[in-house]
Amino acid sequence: MKSIKYILIAAVCALFSSCMDGDWEEPFLSPYLYGNKDISEGNVITIAELIKKYPNVFASTDQNAEITEEIQIKARVTGNDLGGNLYKQIAIQDETGALLVAVNQNGMNGYLPEGQEILIDLKGLHIGGYRKQPELGAPYNGTSIGRMSKDIWQQHFKVVGGFQDIDPDAIQPVEFTTEFAKDYNNNCGKLVVLKNVHFTNADGKSTLTTGTATGGNYVNQTLKEFGSNVVVRTSTYADFGALVMPTGAVTLTGIATRYNNTWQILIRKTSDIKY
Repeated sequence: MKSIKYILIAAVCALFSSCMDGDWEEPFLSPYLYGNKDISEGNVITIAELIKKYPNVFASTDQNAEITEEIQIKARVTGNDLGGNLYKQIAIQDETGALLVAVNQNGMNGYLPEGQEILIDLKGLHIGGYRKQPELGAPYNGTSIGRMSKDIWQQHFKVVGGFQDIDPDAIQPVEFTTEFAKDYNNNCGKLVVLKNVHFTNADGKSTLTTGTATGGNYVNQTLKEFGSNVVVRTSTYADFGALVMPTGAVTLTGIATRYNNTWQILIRKTSDIKY
């Protein structure tokens, strides 16, 4: 009986050894764990062309419109909810423009990391402007734009190239300057970098979320180099919300979102702040 027992143990060990010699070292990570693998690429337009078709996104009041054409966009993820400052949304960008995608789902960073390219089938989705910031989503409160359900989102996007083809450097941040800030319509939603800036209220004690929270537990901080129409907006739930604002010059990277005629810089993660 002992000899049979040892033979069985040896056989099991040999089986595991053969598995390790094969797929163990190079695991296959399916790009179709999320999204709709049946989407075929066709009629792809740029983000700039999409927004041009729906000028309502820049209306003075929030509006939305259903996309009824068989069109698609292809873009890279530039921001997600990893650091807790982009809530239930991702930022995407191509070579022509950027926009937000609002989804009623947490943890999107788990399958849509920065640098991931995705293809979005637009027919049936809604596009609108939340305070003139272009978004893909669903109707909210009548004419406004809000989050689509996670089930709808999963049917309308496809990962391009697989999860092992992620390139976080594919979209480089544009320097946020006074000239950049003048062009609201073409620049809103883009990944930006603000070089050698100073927090107005930095005193060695105040944090990014020190002050009066507005609109869903966000606190705005101004920068000495810009007027009051440029703010660094941080959620009180962000991982870095308790970070003390440095008194010296810093370089900030983030998503430049628009709230009417105010720029709201959304830092994505702690490493977006460089001293």
